[in-house]
Amino acid sequence: MRSWSISVGRLFGVDIRIHLTFVILPVFIYWTDYALHQTAANGPRDLALVGIILACVAGHELGHMLAARKFGLVPKAVIFLPLTGVALYDESKIEKQPATLMWKREVRIALLGPLANLALAVFSIAAIAASGVSSDLWKWPFLQSANLPKSVVWANLYIAGLNLIPAYPLDGGRLMRVLFARTLDLPSATRRAVSISSAIAMVLILAGLFSDSWLTMVGIIVFSAAQLEERALVFQSVLDNVRLEEVMLTDFATLSPADTLEDALEKAVHSLQDDFPVVRGSDMVGVISRQRILDALRAEGNGYVQAVMSKIFDVSLRDDSLGSAFRKLTARSSSIIPVVEDQRLVGIVTLQNLMHSMSLLAESRKLRRDESVE
Repeated sequence: MRSWSISVGRLFGVDIRIHLTFVILPVFIYWTDYALHQTAANGPRDLALVGIILACVAGHELGHMLAARKFGLVPKAVIFLPLTGVALYDESKIEKQPATLMWKREVRIALLGPLANLALAVFSIAAIAASGVSSDLWKWPFLQSANLPKSVVWANLYIAGLNLIPAYPLDGGRLMRVLFARTLDLPSATRRAVSISSAIAMVLILAGLFSDSWLTMVGIIVFSAAQLEERALVFQSVLDNVRLEEVMLTDFATLSPADTLEDALEKAVHSLQDDFPVVRGSDMVGVISRQRILDALRAEGNGYVQAVMSKIFDVSLRDDSLGSAFRKLTARSSSIIPVVEDQRLVGIVTLQNLMHSMSLLAESRKLRRDESVE
């Protein structure tokens, strides 16, 4: 899902990202505004309505994250989609919990999002009432750029209601997955929830064609999110079940700490690698990247690899999973993991080859599963 989103900054250490499907929202609002009034739509007000919806989604996700923190889940990123959002947590830092406690945790986290929106809606109604301004709160259409105060109320109510639809990865779908997980393993429960979500999305899309076009947009969003979750599930399966020996590079170039930077750059020119293990005899003593070689040459001129290589690095065994290597790479923000056996360097895994292999393996497994279904 990250690959379909762009980062817009960090807040309290959390990476804030906007999903690319969010561009649908301003276009859709502008189009519906024009269809409603049969005149030129009000661009600034339409953008203000988009901002209101984004703020309501942010409030929704804040409710989830506050609940998650009570269970020790640290948010790494939050991705805003139209009318909903997805928070990504670092679950590797907490201990595994019994199924009963995990069930309670998932229910509480799922419910706090809609409750946050309901609280915001009540607060907005009270603010409108206190201002004494007539807002036609119960007059159709409820969500429109012509009446932004009313839209604050109904955007929160719509988002709370939408997220209670039993369609994964919405909150109602997560509650449905929790129920399935009481009798199925988590991947199977997720797969069943995604299948039901896809069916619900198609119903919403078709219903919107004959009634309210907002239903069609909601259906498209739910369908897109469900497909992204299914792909994430396949990737997770690859991470957990594929060993490094199946994807590691065994034909690779190495450097010596006694190599000069100019010699190292010459070797790098004739290699497809971006990162190199540095070996002295049979011992690996460091790692260095092509970019680090270039930066050192520009800054200090020619020197020796030993002076600029990184001496702090993680290693993996050939039987380790892709998931363990991926966590090591991201933990140190590094781009290469040496693979050893009996303290001998037998291969390397780079971030580039790891992502490439994961993508190919995930696509292969998806194709095999589709063929078995047929």
